Amino acid sequence: MPANRRPGADRIIVLYTDFGIDDPYVGQMKAALLRHGRRGRDVPIIDLLHAVPNFDPRAGAHLLAALATSFDRSTVFLAVVDPGVGSDLAAVVLEADGKFYVGPDNGLLGVVAARAQVLRTWRITWQPDGLSASFHGRDLFAPIAARIAAGKWPAGAIEECDGLEHTLSADDLSEVIYLDHYGNAMTGMRASNISREVALVVGARRIPPARVFSEVPPGQTFWYENSVGLVEIAVNRGSAASVLLLAVGSPVALDA
Repeated sequence: MPANRRPGADRIIVLYTDFGIDDPYVGQMKAALLRHGRRGRDVPIIDLLHAVPNFDPRAGAHLLAALATSFDRSTVFLAVVDPGVGSDLAAVVLEADGKFYVGPDNGLLGVVAARAQVLRTWRITWQPDGLSASFHGRDLFAPIAARIAAGKWPAGAIEECDGLEHTLSADDLSEVIYLDHYGNAMTGMRASNISREVALVVGARRIPPARVFSEVPPGQTFWYENSVGLVEIAVNRGSAASVLLLAVGSPVALDA
């Protein structure tokens, strides 16, 4: 049991998936969390994001690392973007700087692991009866996350290991990693690593910096530091995705 782990500690479970909200998968996974985690009261479950870019653990890894900074130590993240589900891909638990992450070892947890000051890694060895080949989020990851959150450390179900098999760099990613419904484009670049005076280049377009939307006129394109510390490209009262023809994976460069 990790040194900072104490049964009964107040915890929340944070869901982070590419499942979408119009299909039954999120509800099924929540039901599994409640079924396996009960200990007199339910652990709060937070829907952080169910629109992680489909089948894209790398983009999801950079976004998860940024979003996780807003949560307290001892939060349990159930993170599932798993295009290789049903293969021999490992299932893992991380403890990274006091926060727990449960999910596939496919790169999705790679940036969190690479940037952690203190890291422990376990491989999930337990398999439930009736494990679905196509829904490990419900049948495998959720029960483990529920036990950790409820203070029931899953001894015997996991084995400590040396680290992830699918690693990623701690470096920033100079690409679009997420498009919100406004058409704002989050990148994998941390604003703290970039001068606030520099412009970005996307395709043939030069994108100047601004502090907030209200500093530029309607229709103007700019970049700013968003609420989770990432460089985000936006259009005041418009869609940067439409104006700049952006998609997840579009490259972003600094103006030389």
